[in-house]
Amino acid sequence: MRITEIREKTASIASAIANAYIDFSRMTCSVVAVMTDVIRDGKPIVGYGFNSNGRYGQGSLIRERFLPRILEADSKRLMDEKSDNLDPTRIWECMMTNEKPGGHGERSVAVGTIDMAVWDAVAKIAEKPLFRLLAERYGNGAPDPKVFVYAGGFPDGVKVQDGYVTMPELPGIGFEGKADLYREMKALSN
Repeated sequence: MRITEIREKTASIASAIANAYIDFSRMTCSVVAVMTDVIRDGKPIVGYGFNSNGRYGQGSLIRERFLPRILEADSKRLMDEKSDNLDPTRIWECMMTNEKPGGHGERSVAVGTIDMAVWDAVAKIAEKPLFRLLAERYGNGAPDPKVFVYAGGFPDGVKVQDGYVTMPELPGIGFEGKADLYREMKALSN
């Protein structure tokens, strides 16, 4: 099992709004596809990620620093202990090789975008929604049926009530349920 390719695209998320700091009419984001050699239903598993509104796309950092490190690494170094899935922690450590410690906002956005795509792929390989996989790995095994939320980006039709959302049982992060964003991401893997 290995990552076969990682693609990045800068996509427009422009809107006719502004606040005291940002005019969103030229806002962009990075969209990343992490392609694997794991085949399901005749197609390779692809993890998708994107950075949030309020930051511009990080394509240059992603393409020049972080993608080469992952793609040049020994694939065994990026797998979990059982060698049956990718290991997000090991991939993160690989991305951060030769990086100075500290926050560095633009770098964290670039790394976080790839990290999101990796976790999406990991959950799809495990054939579980990401919220369920995280509960099993880092919680008591039972995901909370209600999740307090701050921002959007949920699959189409998901309702937020009193600040909480009930996540659908979609594979990975669930991008497949978010039609507009998923079209942008899917175009990367075609």
